[in-house]
Amino acid sequence: MGLIKTLRETEPFSQLPDEIFVAFNQAAILREYPPHTLIFKQQDPPTGYLYLVKEGLVEIVVLTPGGVEMVVDYRQAGAFFGGTPVFTNQPYTAGARTVQATACYLIPQALLTETAKAYPHISEHFTKTILSRVRSLYSELIEDDSKRRLTQIEAYPFKKRLSEIMTTPVETCPPSTCVREVALRMTEKRVGAILVRQEGEPVTGIITKQDLVSKVLARAQVACDSVTAGEIMTAAPLTLPADAFMFEATAFMMSHRIKHLPVLDQGEIVGMVSMRDLMRFRSQKAMLLVGQVKQAKTLAELAEARGKMVVIAKALQGETRSHFETMEILSYIHHCLQRRCFELVMEEMKQEGLSPPEIRFCLIIMGSGGRKEMLLEPDQDNGLIFENYPDSQTAEVETFFAPFSERLVQALARIGYPLCHGKVMVNNPLWRGRLQEWQTRIGQWISAPQPIRVMYSTIFLDFMPLVGDPVLCQELRQSLHREVRRNPIFLYYLLRNDLNLRSPLGLLGRFVVEKGGVDKGKLSLKEAGSIFIVDCVRIFLLEAGIDATTTVERLEQLVKLNVFDQETADHLKAALEAFTFLRLRHEIALVEQGQSASPYIDPYALSKNEQDLLREAFRVAAKLQNATKRHFNVG
Repeated sequence: MGLIKTLRETEPFSQLPDEIFVAFNQAAILREYPPHTLIFKQQDPPTGYLYLVKEGLVEIVVLTPGGVEMVVDYRQAGAFFGGTPVFTNQPYTAGARTVQATACYLIPQALLTETAKAYPHISEHFTKTILSRVRSLYSELIEDDSKRRLTQIEAYPFKKRLSEIMTTPVETCPPSTCVREVALRMTEKRVGAILVRQEGEPVTGIITKQDLVSKVLARAQVACDSVTAGEIMTAAPLTLPADAFMFEATAFMMSHRIKHLPVLDQGEIVGMVSMRDLMRFRSQKAMLLVGQVKQAKTLAELAEARGKMVVIAKALQGETRSHFETMEILSYIHHCLQRRCFELVMEEMKQEGLSPPEIRFCLIIMGSGGRKEMLLEPDQDNGLIFENYPDSQTAEVETFFAPFSERLVQALARIGYPLCHGKVMVNNPLWRGRLQEWQTRIGQWISAPQPIRVMYSTIFLDFMPLVGDPVLCQELRQSLHREVRRNPIFLYYLLRNDLNLRSPLGLLGRFVVEKGGVDKGKLSLKEAGSIFIVDCVRIFLLEAGIDATTTVERLEQLVKLNVFDQETADHLKAALEAFTFLRLRHEIALVEQGQSASPYIDPYALSKNEQDLLREAFRVAAKLQNATKRHFNVG
């Protein structure tokens, strides 16, 4: 990609006159960097250049207060980095390192600052947007919030060091070991990874189960007896010292997207830590509660366990930097509670001599529960799918499942799940039926999307199996995709439904709050913020005809399909995580005060930094809404 062409297509240079492009082209230096080369470090003095990636990939890295390196962004061909110090003369706020062989144009500082005198928007661009504003604000707030919570959490498991949780001794093999033997040893020892060691080196490489699948099983004509460990290993694996804290290891592994981490002590391998190990220790309180739920014998015991969710949420919010992870853990516990409630109601019916008919069925959960994005007080969104039994069996099925559904709904309400105002529950005949009846129902919703049907669809679309035969759920999902392919106009109506909502930012960044009612002076972090991201991402996923459960997983799928680039997806994740963080913290405070959880907050009760974070998150959501509108040509 040529420098002049790139500058003409890229802000803030696109509107400059041709003679300036020529001057930039003459003054720029083309420099090539090998893979994994550190171009500059965080806090280094300015090099005197703005960097433009010609080809390759650069990761932007920062150090946490604990000294752990985290990747916060990437720069691909056509993207800039290192711009802020050019205009501020301050040290670099982040480091830059090549991921692969990379070539960069280096534009001299003197030429840039001289040009910016005539065109000041250039300096404004780099001093304001070199790093995602929402991401940096969120990171700062989470760091401060985590520090405050350290003293509030009993038996804080995140303080553990890797030496306390690692697996030892570590399974190793020389590079010459055949792949078949590697697989046999991993199976016999029940480990997910094995280290490759060359004599005289602490660790030469690592082989995981994923390596065996992708590099051996997935490739034709690969002989397990002739291919060696050295040929399929990942060389020079990343490591951490044994005295590193769990939070450092978690941040490190998540940023580098690895699931197994060798642990060193004075340069020698002493253990291995997996992401599963970290999750097991980080979720101690949550797992204890799950055990209590599974052993519950009465609804009263379930209600007692349900009441402890706020304690778990508070602990998780202090333990983790990822609030997506917190939502998944909370959703897992909610699912366990609702599943056990189903079992208790079924047992009660059987004790009364009422047996279910011999048919396959599946209880589905929808909405935030179906996305694994539940917080403290979700309401009920559930349904029942039955196999296609003959009409002659209808009376038998309804004789059992009609009263069962009513009991289930009331039992869920007793343990802490409010009734759905829209009656999207199994005791409503509209939300239970045979697979063929569900297929007909969905076909009507999609082919003739009246407002009430669109409303139902937005709740239903995020469905997943909770109890029973998941195959029924899978078959219904396939029917859904077929109907959407036949009626793509349905996506237009889904988006039109969202366009009735507006971002709550007015002129000069003022928050637009409710003018009356019980929420006067407040705004909803859900209806005014996160719902834009959740719904728009879902629409793109439906258009692509693929499945993914959580919004983050959906974004990752859309990046793979080149619907979104990685930077856009990262901004959306950061905005959604900001909404989740603020909302969960608010819900915890309300529940601890004996009130019901609510997504409505007073934005002016937040600190200045929190208000800034909220504004940036709303702007990101609004940009996605506008981009979705343009994509689907919605006026």
